[in-house]
This record gives sequence, C-alpha cells and structure tokens, in this order.
Amino acid sequence: MDTCDGRRGTTKNVRPCRRIVQNARMKRELGKVLRSLTGGSTEVTEVPMEEECYRVEYFKNEKWEQKVMAPRYSLLREVGRGSYGVVYEAIARRTGATVAVKKLRCDAPENVELALAEFWALASLEKRHENVVQLEECVLQRNGMAQKMSHGNKRSRQYLRLVETSLKGERILGCPEEPCYLWFVMEFCEGGDLNQFILSRRPDPRTNQSFMLQLTSAVAFLHKNNIVHRDLKPDNILISQKSGAPVLKVADFGLSKVCAGLGAPGNDKNVNVNKYWLSSACGSDFYMAPEVWEGHYTAKADIFALGIIIWAMLERITFIDAESQRELLGSYVRQGSHIVPVGEALLENPRMVLHIPQKRRSAMSDGVRRLLQDMLAVNPQDRPDAFQLEVRVDQVTCAA
Repeated sequence: MDTCDGRRGTTKNVRPCRRIVQNARMKRELGKVLRSLTGGSTEVTEVPMEEECYRVEYFKNEKWEQKVMAPRYSLLREVGRGSYGVVYEAIARRTGATVAVKKLRCDAPENVELALAEFWALASLEKRHENVVQLEECVLQRNGMAQKMSHGNKRSRQYLRLVETSLKGERILGCPEEPCYLWFVMEFCEGGDLNQFILSRRPDPRTNQSFMLQLTSAVAFLHKNNIVHRDLKPDNILISQKSGAPVLKVADFGLSKVCAGLGAPGNDKNVNVNKYWLSSACGSDFYMAPEVWEGHYTAKADIFALGIIIWAMLERITFIDAESQRELLGSYVRQGSHIVPVGEALLENPRMVLHIPQKRRSAMSDGVRRLLQDMLAVNPQDRPDAFQLEVRVDQVTCAA
C-alpha cells in the first residue's frame, strides 16, 4: 500500500484534503455532515421535541400551508456532525425502515446554498438509480411549524426566502432567535464510506471491478440527468449492504450543479453537460481536475475525479489527512518532501507523464492503465465522457 504519512517523514508530507467552496468561511466539515457512518445501538430512544422529524399535515393558510405536525421518525443515534448540521440514524414509525435524517441549520447564506443545491439535484431526478443515494423527502421547519419542500414551489413563502437568501448572500429568514432547519430523509447506508470499506478489507479484484462498473454507471446517470456532482471523492461514496453484496451510493450533492437553461424553454433535457461551462472553483483538492483549479470547466471534471478514485482504489494509494488524521484513498504526485494533488501538478506542468501503475509489481491490465490515463488527461477534451466511459469500463472488466 502506497501511503503518504507525515509521521514517517517531514510534516510537509501531511496535507489536508481541502474542500474548496466559493465562500472562504466554509470548512471541510461541510462535506462530511451528509455522510452516514456505522456503529452504535439499534435501540429506539426518546428524542427531544426539537430533534424530531415531522410528518406534515396540510391545511390552507395564507402564511403557512401547514399548522399540524406529527412525529414520523424516531431518531436512534447521531452518526455525523459538521459545522452546519447533524446526521441521525432513524426509524420510520409507519414502516419500521431505517433511514438517515439530516438536520441542516439554515442560519447563513452559504449553508442555505449547500442545502438547496443538494435538494435541487436530488429532487430533479425523475427516476431512481441503484448507485445514487435516494432522497425520500425534505421538510422545512421554522417556529415549530413544518412544510414539505417541493422544487419550484412559488406558493411557499419560506421556500422563496431560502432561495432569496442563497442568491443575495444575506440572511432574510428572520431573527437569529427564530432558527430555520431543513430535514433531509434519505436511505441509510450502513456500510460506511468507500475509504472505510476498501481499507478495512484485503484487496479483491472482483469487488474492484464491481465498484468500477457501479461508479461509472452512477456518473453516467447523473450526467444524463444534467447533474454535475463536482465533489466526487471516497468520503462521498457510501456503501449499502442490505442485499448482501456491497452496493455503492454516490452522495453529498451540496456542491452539485443542475445544468439547464441553455436551450429553448422546456427543452432542458437536451442539455449537453460536457458543453455547459462552470466557473466556481469548488471541490476537494486531491480530486480536482486541472481546469477546476482555474475555474473554467465542464462535467469532464467529474471524469477526472473518478479516475483519481479508481486509480487509488485499485492500487490502494492513500495519504493521511492533516485535519482529520484519517487515512484516505487518493492519488497524488510527489515533489520532494511534498505531496501535490494530481490536478494541481498537471496544471503547473501539463507535459508531466503520470506513472500508472505506481507499483512495479502490479496486476493492472493494459486496458485499465490506458483507461486511467485517458480519464486523467490534462486536456478535458481528451477524456471520455460519462457514456463512453461506461462502455469502456464494461469492456475492460469483461476482458479481465
């Protein structure tokens, strides 16, 4: 296992895996708040009223459409916490199903922006995909009242205020003593994230091949539905084992972008995400494409991030994150005593040749090696798009 650990060398070898967002106040914790972790009791416990997730009963009212709420989920335990929210494992009282409930505090414009980005992305999906985390419902809570969120609901004054807060970059939701929360109810992934799953087990070529197929299928599905994830990394890939075999779930859409509006009205489904230019430099640095560092990129940036993840997964390339002290999957380039993200290194030296595979004794096939080199091409036009990638991964895994 190729691991960069600052404890074996100089402290410069330890580099934080930074999540870059548009606002400098955002911290790396924001990316972690939407993850479900493992462990803990499965016994239902009493939950304080402010930590209940509510079912909304609809009534006509000028200010609010809802006046009555009834507890719908019993929160079992806290499984994750970040600077703007908490994640719980919960039980749906009606069905007994285990779900993940995320309570996000919308007290700052940057928090609202991340929450709305996730809601818009997942709510825009008309169909489900096995490898994309499923949003069951989203509820807006304020002043003891709850309102079920629906995309583009112009009748909801609170929804419009959230959108206005995000667009204007200033709080317009009311006084600070009147907190506003968004509750996301999603499927629960008991297997942890891709880091935990891969690094806690012996290498398994069949699992690697399966994960390659699942990841490329998920990204192709998202791009087909005009969604660019923009923060693909092992932390944001969850594992479900309900069916026995591990099933990957792409999660955390807080930095995602729904690409629409380039064509005629009502013709958004024909948007080519590979020609939809984005300008916000965001993501996590070890997985960012060269053009993302410059702030001018398309959906091909997701392909680059996927290449970093698959390369690291196949060769078990890891580094120790300085902030969390966790061992994380991620490819990098060594420059003396430093480690540098591949995308950043390629931006500085576009002619640099990546050594794939890194290990001298590697079982990596020529087909996979060529595929990774194409996915990590410095010029995004030289990378396959998500649909071409899906075909090529199917071919190389079948050949193996």
